[in-house]
Amino acid sequence: MAVSDRTQDLDLRRALLRGLVIPAHPLALTERRVLDERRQVALTRYYCDAGAGGLAVAVHTTQFEIRKPDVGLLQPVLELAIRAAGDWCGPHRPRPLMVAGVVGGHAQAIQEAELAARLGYDAALLSLAALKDADNAALLEHCRAVAGVFPVIGFYLQPAVGGRVLDAAFWRAFVDIERVVAIKVAPFNRYRTLDVVRGVAESGRTDVALYTGNDDAIVADLVTAFPSADPGKALRFRGGLLGQWAVGTKRAVELLQRCLAVADGGAAPAGEDQRLLALGAELTDLNAALFDPAHDFAGCIPGIHEVLRRQGLLAGRWCLDPHEELSPGQMEEIDRVLARYPHLMDDGFIAEHRDEWMR
Repeated sequence: MAVSDRTQDLDLRRALLRGLVIPAHPLALTERRVLDERRQVALTRYYCDAGAGGLAVAVHTTQFEIRKPDVGLLQPVLELAIRAAGDWCGPHRPRPLMVAGVVGGHAQAIQEAELAARLGYDAALLSLAALKDADNAALLEHCRAVAGVFPVIGFYLQPAVGGRVLDAAFWRAFVDIERVVAIKVAPFNRYRTLDVVRGVAESGRTDVALYTGNDDAIVADLVTAFPSADPGKALRFRGGLLGQWAVGTKRAVELLQRCLAVADGGAAPAGEDQRLLALGAELTDLNAALFDPAHDFAGCIPGIHEVLRRQGLLAGRWCLDPHEELSPGQMEEIDRVLARYPHLMDDGFIAEHRDEWMR
C-alpha cells in the first residue's frame, strides 16, 4: 500500500474512532419518480449543517433500485452527494466522510468500489447480502478484493431485510484485513452483535471502529462497555451509521456527544447514563413507527420519507418502486411518535434553514 494511502487511512481511522454520526442518505424523487436534484442537495446540506461527521450514500435508505440499468442513478447520486457536500462545506470546514454502499457479487462489488474511489469517496460500506451461500473463505476473499480498491467498513445486515448470518470466526478473520477501518453492526440481535465484538476483541486490533446500526439498541450500544482481550480496557462503539439518523440528525449529534461523554468517563452529569437509557427506549419506540418492524420493515423507507416530507425537505414519499408505501396503520404510528417525542426531531432547525438549503 502506498504511503499516501496509509496516511489517508490513518486520518480516516482517527475520525471514525473519535465518534461520528453518519446518516444513511435518502433519495429525493419527484412525483414522476425521477431524481429531484434540488431536494437531494438540500438533504445533503441539512446533514452537513446538522453536524453529521459522515454521509452514507447508495445504501438501503438510498434505495438499491438506483443500480438497475433502466434507472441508472448509482453514479449520478454518488456524484451529486460528494459534490454537494464539498461545495456546501467549502474551504473553511471539513466535509463529512463520504461512505459509498457497495453491493453485489464479485464483479459488481469491485466495479462499484472502483467508481466510488474515482469519485473521491473515503470508504466502502460492504454488504455481503448477495453472497448468501458462500462460506467464510469465499466471503473473506471477496472482502479482501474490495479492500484492495479502498478502505472497507464491514456490514452485519440483519437477515430479516436480506442479510445473512456471519459468525464470530468470520469477524475474527475479517478484522485481519489491513484496510478494514470499521464495522457497522446491525443484526438487531444481541447474540450476533456480541459475535462481532468477540471477533474484534480476539484480533487485538484497536484501530477498527465499531459503529451501531442496531436501530433497536442505539443508546445501549453506545454506552455499553463490551468485553475485550484486555480486561482493563473495554471495547466501545464510537458512533452510528443509521437510517434512523436520516431524520433528527442534529439531535443525533447531541445524543452521540452525550453517550461518548459517559463512555469516555468525561464530565457527564450524575445519573446521565440512566437518562440516556430512557432516551434510548424513546428512540426505539420512534424507530418502530418509522422502520415498520411490525410488517418486517416493509415501510422503512417511506417512513423516513414521511418525516422529511412533513418537514418540507421532500415533496412526497415516492420510492422508485411504486408499490413501496407505508404499511397499514403506519401513518397513525408516525403521528403518535412525532407528537410524543418532538425533542427527537429537528423541526425548528429545519424550518429556520430550509429555504437556504433549497436554493
